[in-house]
Amino acid sequence: MKINKKKIIENLRINPNDVGSSEVQIGLLSDKINVLSGHFKKNKNDKHSTIGLRKAVNRRKKLLDYLKKQNPESYTQVLTKLKLRK
Repeated sequence: MKINKKKIIENLRINPNDVGSSEVQIGLLSDKINVLSGHFKKNKNDKHSTIGLRKAVNRRKKLLDYLKKQNPESYTQVLTKLKLRK
């Protein structure tokens, strides 16, 4: 996961020192959501992890709404890079 995390940060960062911008946070949350979705295919009755998945989805949704209001160009770039919406 650390290697994947570094790749996400490199793809979505705004400047070389950026590790916490909205774009990077959205990318990291998307990766976490994908990992948890794969986990649920194997473990359907894991109720504790569903809470974490819901929190991650809601946090990503709030960050996407914020980014859409603040910087619509960056919003569309993030959506295309992460292939979130078609």
